[in-house]
Amino acid sequence: MERKTNTMIVTIAIFVATFMTAVEGTIVTTAMPTIVGSLHGIEIMNWVFSIYLLTNAMLTPIYGKLADKVGRKPIFIFGTVVFIIGSALCGLSNAMLPLIISRAIQGIGAGAMMPVALTILADLYDTEKRARMLGLNSTAWGVASVVGPLAGGVIVDTIGWHWIFFINVPIGILLIALITVFLVEPKREKDTKKMDFLGSTFLMLILLSLLLGFQYLSEPNATFKVIGLFALTIVSFILFIIVEKRAEDPVISLRLFTNHVFVIVNIVAALSSGFLMGIEVYIPMWMQGVLGLSAGIGGLVLAPLSIMWVMGSSMASRWMTTKTVQWVLTASLLIILIGSLGLFLAPAKTPFIVFILLSAITGVGMGAVTVTGTVVAQNSVPASQLGMATSFNTLVRTIGQTIMVSVFGITFNMVTSTQLAKANLTDDPDIMNKLVNPQTAKLLSEDLLVSLREILHQGLQVIYGFAACLIIVALIFTQTLRKKRATIDKN
Repeated sequence: MERKTNTMIVTIAIFVATFMTAVEGTIVTTAMPTIVGSLHGIEIMNWVFSIYLLTNAMLTPIYGKLADKVGRKPIFIFGTVVFIIGSALCGLSNAMLPLIISRAIQGIGAGAMMPVALTILADLYDTEKRARMLGLNSTAWGVASVVGPLAGGVIVDTIGWHWIFFINVPIGILLIALITVFLVEPKREKDTKKMDFLGSTFLMLILLSLLLGFQYLSEPNATFKVIGLFALTIVSFILFIIVEKRAEDPVISLRLFTNHVFVIVNIVAALSSGFLMGIEVYIPMWMQGVLGLSAGIGGLVLAPLSIMWVMGSSMASRWMTTKTVQWVLTASLLIILIGSLGLFLAPAKTPFIVFILLSAITGVGMGAVTVTGTVVAQNSVPASQLGMATSFNTLVRTIGQTIMVSVFGITFNMVTSTQLAKANLTDDPDIMNKLVNPQTAKLLSEDLLVSLREILHQGLQVIYGFAACLIIVALIFTQTLRKKRATIDKN
């Protein structure tokens, strides 16, 4: 009797994999002060996060190509094994450098897990059901945003920070077992085309130099380093194009970029993901620095965004059955724009409940845009390129987030530094850090506190004005889509 895929169990396994990779960011963030204190490495703390995103982004498109070439199952299992090894090594780390190296290994594994998981869902479900499943899958991100900080705090306070990494090992082993037993892939014809190693190398160089360039952009005295990295990005990109035109089986087919729908939905994905960084990074700063709330309450304002993300995903899955892609993306982006303009226009003393409402509105729009972008990107390519298209969509989101978090940071620092110099309130170079920390803010005089909060509010307004512009640009690109559904013969 021929074995068949157990769709329900495999779908649950995909949800668990999504949750495991999603919670990694929130749980590590919560534990980071304790980790830094234990390993004495505050000066290189950012690399614990950056290296994970960097290796993740570098390998994502290559895994997508391999998933099309050799199958989803072996690539997903390989990525999970690497993720488990990286997690175990993180837990065993006794210094910052080994921890950073171990996080790089974790990122290499995670780079396979997420895009291949989404590709497996695309294989299992037709367009309508897939949109619904992607919406449910996105609940893992919402749950992770709530559970991560709580779990991180409990684990650190009880059994120690090492276990925030060790806990991934048994979950990862369970995932491998479920996928091995219950996912049955059809046998693929042997692919005689050579793997595009040269193209893959140049692609990794492009991503490495580009993301490192933006990482160093905010650091003082790094001008020549940044120029050198961006120059390497341009040279690598030119060589990548030349190689891909000649490659027998390119790692990213340049023909994808002749597909107007595919190009537009990925531009929208990058812009909306970049916008999201303005929300996730700077709303808690508003809560703590301007309103003077505690860190816990300040972080709580993001919970409605994650919860309503699921509703937005569900709405988009229904819209896509009857509306055009242009209509769905336009409606979704307009919802986000309402939230972003609300933040841009909000006075400094806006009540907490208003931020809860704006967070919820933004969550609905982001959920709708994300699911629509993923499904349309998958539907706009042949089945043979499904893994490549899914991984590229994941990649552009990561690039959008990485670039915009740097750009937002530079913009914010420029505005607040200029306003501080104009006001001439204090000579303390660390004064804004003291303001956004609820503990140290209590030590500032009331007059100084009022003035600093106004300066912080001005900086945040510029960020949200900038963020709203990203959504407006995305709306403009969306209007270039033809008013029909993006469909393609999958045979």
